[in-house]
Amino acid sequence: MPDHARTDALRQRIAALGDWFHNMDLGGVQTAPNHFLGDYPAFQWERLRPALPADLTGMRVLDIGCNAGFFSIQMKQLGADQVVAVDHDPRYLAQAKLAAEVHDLDISFRQLSVYDIGQLGARFDIVLFMGVLYHLRHPLLALDLIHEHVADDLLVMQSMERGGPASGTVGASPAEVAENYDFYNRDVFDQPDFPRLHFIEHRYCGDPTNWWLPNRACAEAMLRSAGFDILARPAAEITLCRRR
Repeated sequence: MPDHARTDALRQRIAALGDWFHNMDLGGVQTAPNHFLGDYPAFQWERLRPALPADLTGMRVLDIGCNAGFFSIQMKQLGADQVVAVDHDPRYLAQAKLAAEVHDLDISFRQLSVYDIGQLGARFDIVLFMGVLYHLRHPLLALDLIHEHVADDLLVMQSMERGGPASGTVGASPAEVAENYDFYNRDVFDQPDFPRLHFIEHRYCGDPTNWWLPNRACAEAMLRSAGFDILARPAAEITLCRRR
C-alpha cells in the first residue's frame, strides 16, 4: 500500500474514534491539532519527565485514567518492562490501543474504574494518576485504594486546582496546617492557604463529571492523608509522591 494510502486509512481510523483529548502524532496524523490547551499533553510531559528516572528498565508502570494513552506510551518508550493502562471509558481505550499499535508498543489495557484497581492484583513502581481526581465522586477513597492496592513506590498525580495563592504554582508549598484546632477557631477556615475542596454541583467547563476542584493545599493534604509523602512539584498542578 502506498504511503499516502496508509496515511489516509490511518486518518479515517483516528476520525472514527471521535474527538481525542490527547494530541499525538500517529504516523504523521495529529489526533487533536486544535486542542484548546495547545499541544496537550506534550508540554505537560516535558515538565514532568525530568522528575522521573531517566531509564525505567525493570520497572512496572500503571497509568490510571490513561485516556488516549499518551503517558503510557512515553513510559514504555523510557524502557518500562511493563505498562498497564486502565480507563473506564471504552472509547478512550480504543484510542489508546490504536496509538500503541501505531507505535508498535506492548502495553496492557484494562477497562476498569479506579475504584476497582484492586482487581489487578499487582503493585507498580510508578503509578500515574493524571487528570482523574476531579472527575471522581469519591476522590479520597480513590487515593486510599491506590495506596492500599497498587502503589509500591512513586505516584504522580495531576489535578486541576483552583483557589488559594499557591494553587497552580511550582514554588514553595502552602503553609503547614496545625495538628489540631480549637472548636471556636473559625478564622482558620478563611485563610487562603487552608486546604479546600470545592464541590461542583452541576458543571465546570461544561463537563458534568468535574465534581471537585481542590486548592493546592488540599491536593497535598489529601495525598498525605492517604499515605503518600510529597517529593516534588515538577509542574503546576502536578505532584510527585512516594508511598509511605
